[in-house]
Amino acid sequence: MFKKTFFALILPLILVMLSNVNNEVFASNAARSSDESASISVYERITPSIVAIDADLDQGISSGTGCVIDPSGIILTSSHVINKSKNIEVTTQSGKTYKASVLAILKDKNDLALIKILPKEKLPVIRLGDSETVKVGQRVLAIGNPFGFRGTLTTGIISRIDYDRKKIQTDAAINPGCSGGPLLNLDGEVIGINQSIYNPDNNRSNIGIGFAVPVNYAKEFITLAKNTKKY
Repeated sequence: MFKKTFFALILPLILVMLSNVNNEVFASNAARSSDESASISVYERITPSIVAIDADLDQGISSGTGCVIDPSGIILTSSHVINKSKNIEVTTQSGKTYKASVLAILKDKNDLALIKILPKEKLPVIRLGDSETVKVGQRVLAIGNPFGFRGTLTTGIISRIDYDRKKIQTDAAINPGCSGGPLLNLDGEVIGINQSIYNPDNNRSNIGIGFAVPVNYAKEFITLAKNTKKY
C-alpha cells in the first residue's frame, strides 16, 4: 500500500518536471529558429543589392564590396578600395560585370566613396538605417566578398562604439574583400559600412575585431554629393 501511495504522489511531480523540461527545450528551439529565420530573411533580401568590386591599383588588384544605394547604379563603398584606381570593375549578384566611374570620395578618416555603373536594368537598393540607435551587445550581420568568396554572411554583435574615432566595433568576421560592405541590424538596415580589421599580422586575417563607419556619416556624405551635383 505504501509503495502504491508513494508512486501515486510522485508520478504527477515527475510528469510536471518532464513537461517543464520539454517546454524549455521547445522554447529554446523556437528562439533559435526565430533568430535563424531573421538572419536568413535579411540575407535573402539584402544580397541582391550587394556588389563585388575589383580595382586596379599600382600595388595590384584591390578587392572590396559595395552597396547599391540607387537603382540607376550608384554604389557606396570604402574609398581605400578604389582610390587612385585606373580601372574599376563591379560584379552584381546576378553575375554581370560593369565598368565603374568615381563620383565622389570622402578624403577624411571616414573612408567612403561613391561610384557609378550603367546597368541595363534597375538594381535593387539597400536601406540605410540610423547609427544613432546602435547599442553595444546588439546582434548584427555583415555581407561581403572576403578573399573573393562572393556573398558571404557573417554574424556577431556590436562590441564597442568609439565615438571619438567615429567607428563601430564588431566581432562579426570582416576579412580582406569585405571593405565597403554593409553592417546590418536584424531588420536589414545598414547601420555601418565595413572598413577594416585589427590584427597583429598586418590585417591578413580576422581575430574578431572589425570596424565600420557609422551609416549616419555615410548619409551625410551622400547628401553632400547630391548637393554638389556629383550624385
